[in-house]
Order: sequence, then structure tokens, then C-alpha cells
Amino acid sequence: MLEWRHVLHTPSPLLPPALAPPRAWAPWQRIYGTRNSLTLAPDGHNPPPEGRAWLHPLRLPSPSAWCDQYHKGIISGSICQDLCNLHKVEWRTCLSSVPGQQVYSGLWQGKEVTIKCGIEESLNSKAGSDSAPRRELVLFDKPTRGTSIKEFREMTLGFLKANLGDLPSLPALVGQVLLMADFNQDSRVSLAEAKSMWALLQRNEFLLLLSLQEKEHASRLLGYCGDLYVTEGAPHGSWHGAALPPLLRPLLPPALHSALQQWLGPAWPWRAKIAIGLLEFVEELFHGSYGTFYMCETTLANVGYTAKYDFKMADLQQVAPEAAVRRFLQGRHCEHSSDCTYGRDCRAPCDKLMRQCKGDLIQPNLAKVCELLRDYLLPGAPADLHAELGRQLRTCTTLSGLASQVEAHHSLVLSHLKTLLWKKISNTKYS
Repeated sequence: MLEWRHVLHTPSPLLPPALAPPRAWAPWQRIYGTRNSLTLAPDGHNPPPEGRAWLHPLRLPSPSAWCDQYHKGIISGSICQDLCNLHKVEWRTCLSSVPGQQVYSGLWQGKEVTIKCGIEESLNSKAGSDSAPRRELVLFDKPTRGTSIKEFREMTLGFLKANLGDLPSLPALVGQVLLMADFNQDSRVSLAEAKSMWALLQRNEFLLLLSLQEKEHASRLLGYCGDLYVTEGAPHGSWHGAALPPLLRPLLPPALHSALQQWLGPAWPWRAKIAIGLLEFVEELFHGSYGTFYMCETTLANVGYTAKYDFKMADLQQVAPEAAVRRFLQGRHCEHSSDCTYGRDCRAPCDKLMRQCKGDLIQPNLAKVCELLRDYLLPGAPADLHAELGRQLRTCTTLSGLASQVEAHHSLVLSHLKTLLWKKISNTKYS
């Protein structure tokens, strides 16, 4: 039985130089960096030093932002001790090129990890200020003192229903939330633990990680402190053009895209194995334990893989629960289908007569993924497979998001694609 307990105040120790807060941030400074370093420099109009590139204007992180609140008993979490007292969490390179998304590589317990903190809702920011439900901006203000564990359980269940839909499996997910909050396994949930967990639930990707923890193609959640959380190290990128600044990517000719993939990417059989994993991930998103999820920015930049070429979704920020997308579309005024877009490419048709968005998406996850796989798999494909693979991918890209098609037809197309690829690489070193 979980119950509240009080957290004692602990004096804040001095941070060692390696973890000391960065010098004061000024508007005229930017961050520039390489893969292994970040440096503050005057902004102006000068180019960055040779061999480096400008990153987004983002303040370098300092653990003191969380440690101050941890030592005051405001927040808690499974890595707070290592972060704030033992100083075992090492911050390394900035991995994000998008303002508002603070993502860093790091080292913890001898393992490469990804550290995420202060992440804004990128789905919302891309689609416009009124495009999708905004989450609360004030962190660590809920639940308030005096809230019982029963009230927190009901509060969490209500939040999950609003974001994932009214599913019979949600009470089990609430149980997972409470167990994660009780990280020290003392069968009690403190106010600091509850506030930390509530703040984390407001993060779109954390909610997705929690929902997909049992799935092998999502990064494993390793720990948290307040609204900062740590996952497995970032997977390898499947598309080397993803390292380019976002504004430059569309300027590359399609032929150069293909050339980069063939020259710098994995060998074709490894790409086939990664593609099978991506197709399995599409299956996992469709009618999983906690509902259906939509991929709302389908790019090769989000396709990652492990050292053994097993697929890993590089970024879950652009994956949205069906309930959230439908809530956004329901009754929304529109003139064109572009007015019915959630995120980057979750688009529904516009009913021109009613001037309202319809509920079904124009393109389902599978059709969008197959468009990616045409560029990813066809270049360099074995000659005896190329024609049939191209035919199946073309069929796949024509799938619609109509509910009447989704169940049987989509499953059949996906199964045929996986079988075709698996036959080619099975019983080889690539399987």
C-alpha cells in the first residue's frame, strides 16, 4: 500500500568545478560545438571557428537547476543522488539542433546515455500556437500538499484518459507510474516523488516511453530527477544527411540523398534488417496495450539502430497518441486539408461543406514509412528483389487512413513486406 511521506531538507553541498554552473548567459552569445565539445562565443555576424558549426542559442545545462530543488525537497528521483551528491552523471555533447529541445549525450554508471531536460512540445510549436493542446508550463506545482495517494491515483488516471483515451488497460499503467514514483521501493510516495512524476508526465516523449516500455524498438528509460530523465544512449543514425542543419536538408538533390545513403550508410542487408524493425515498430504503434499512436514527423532522421543493426526509434517527440490527434482535429475549422495538420505530417481531410476537419488521417503510419523505405531500400537492392520490392512499396504507399482499410488490409501489406525482406537475409550473417 503506497502512502505519502515527508522528505527531509538536506543542505546543498558545493558542486565541484566540473559540475559548476556555466558563466552568465548573455543574449549576444551562442553555442558552437563539435561532436565532443560545446563553447560559448560572441554572436555577431562572424562565422563559427573552422571545423565547427553554430548550434541553437541554448544555455548550457547545469545540474544545479535540479539539485537546488532536490536538496530543498521539492523534487526527487532515481538518479538525483548520482546527479547531485555523488556527481556520477557526466554531461557531454548537445544532440539537438532545435531550440527548446535540450538533449545531450552523457555517461552514467559506465554506460552511454541520453539526457533530456526542459523539452518543449515540438509538435505544438511546429503546428502553430493554437494547433494542439498545450501542457502546463509551471513545473512541480502539482499535486499540492495534502493530496492523498488515492487522489493522486485518480488524478493520474484522469490525465492518462485525456491523453491516451479511455482504455481498460490504463489502471495498470497508473500502477506503473506509482511504482516508478516509488523509486526507492519503500512502499510510500512522497510529495516530491509525486511532483516529479507529474511533471514528467507532461512531457510528450516521457509519456510515450512509459507507454512503450515493453516494446523493444523504443529506447529504455533508465532514471529521472524531477523533469530531467535519462534513456539509453542515442542510437546510430540511419541517414547521414540528418546531421546537416534542418534548413539545408531540403536543398540536397534527391540523387545526392541516395548517394549519401549508399556511400555512408550500412550495407543493404543491414538496411533490410533495420527496415524490418521499423515495420515491427509500426505494428507496435497500432492497437498496442495503451492505444494507437501516430508518427507525425516521418523522416529518416528518426530512424536509428543499435550496434547489431536492430531498429531503435531515435526520437519519440513526434509520435502522438490517437486520442490527442483526434481531440485536436474534432470540430476544427478548415478551408483546406493543410488546416487539419497535427505536427508535421499527421494530416486529415477537410470537409469543404461543413468546413470542419474529418477524423481519419489521410496517410496512416505504414504508408508514410513505406515512402521512406523506397528511398532507403531500393538503392542498392539485389537485382532479383528490386522489382518485387518496388511493387510492394508502391502498393503500401497508396494505403489510406480510413478505418475500413486499416485492420485487415494494412496487416496483410505489412506482413508481405516483412516476409519479402526476411527471406532475403535469413540464414545469413545479417539475420
